[in-house]
Amino acid sequence: MGILIALLVLSVLIFFHELGHFTAARFFGVQVDVFSIGFGKRLWTKKIGKTEWSISAIPLGGYVKMKGQDDTDPNNRGQRVAKSTQGVDFHTPDSPQYDEDSYNVKKPWQRIIILLAGPFANFLMAFLLYFAIANLGVPKLLAYVGTVGKDTPALAAGLQKNDKLMQINGINIRYWEEVGKQINATSGDVTVIIERNKLLHTLVLKPKVIEDQNIFGEKVTRRIIGISPLGEQTTVYFGLVDGLNYAWEETKKASVLIFQSVQKLLTGVVSPDKLGGIITIVDVTAQASHAGILALFLFTALISVNLGVLNLLPIPALDGGHIMFNLYEMITGKSASEKVMMYITMVGWALLIALMMLGLYNDIHRLMEK
Repeated sequence: MGILIALLVLSVLIFFHELGHFTAARFFGVQVDVFSIGFGKRLWTKKIGKTEWSISAIPLGGYVKMKGQDDTDPNNRGQRVAKSTQGVDFHTPDSPQYDEDSYNVKKPWQRIIILLAGPFANFLMAFLLYFAIANLGVPKLLAYVGTVGKDTPALAAGLQKNDKLMQINGINIRYWEEVGKQINATSGDVTVIIERNKLLHTLVLKPKVIEDQNIFGEKVTRRIIGISPLGEQTTVYFGLVDGLNYAWEETKKASVLIFQSVQKLLTGVVSPDKLGGIITIVDVTAQASHAGILALFLFTALISVNLGVLNLLPIPALDGGHIMFNLYEMITGKSASEKVMMYITMVGWALLIALMMLGLYNDIHRLMEK
């Protein structure tokens, strides 16, 4: 059941991505010939208007085929690809390639918007999921002290179990996640106001600086006072305005995290064996579905942001690569060299396939280790 839910989640995210392209294309009057969820043999097809809506056998992707669009042409212009040995262009001006509703006759900025619409739809999907989460209720730890470590600044200052942290350096504290953030927000001593037995007490602590690792395994220094949470939890329900703000901040946070992850992978900070493929995505999504709707929504939002960010990478096989070509044309007023763009496209596809194969290899290796 979990695997079926995972495949459904992927299909919904792919549908939303392609719907972004479809909507922008139709806005600019471009005819969409095919809208497919999945690749390979078509299992179901229904023609609505001039578009064939399809579900295909391999549910690991999808595509929108626009009139005049030719992915064998790096510039997606179509008119340069099919040439005879005499150099005669098979696509004459009378060809459907040049109709007003053809993709390749649109201005570069229009094609860029069509290309951007897919990733934008993924970011929008994540935003909507985070907004739903904000209204379903977000579990948060309250700022109660659980344990106080031995030989720590907290013990020396007199902090005790069940103390409620009210303020740190003049900033009101509501949840545990804010404690570490405020301790590390400044240098020097930390002034803490706590509530104990319904009385307020002010304590001054000198945080200890330790070496730690961030989520990418990099060495960092951070300030601690030596306490852990009590574990008291509450569920926070956001209103309309706060919910929109929460959704925006979480979408932004997830986007930055994915961008940083890609950067760390490319610079060698993160080992390539940490890369996950489709099997890992399906497995983790299935696990999230068993953990409940909130966990499923959280992970789905993260995958959606992931799809949006990765599709913006300047790799010719992806939306970002096509955007790069159209930007070049918009700036220079001419298309780039066909030969150069073809080589770049081939390298882009090779890189993309290599990454997919590496992810698949890592997935299989992890399964064999279980």
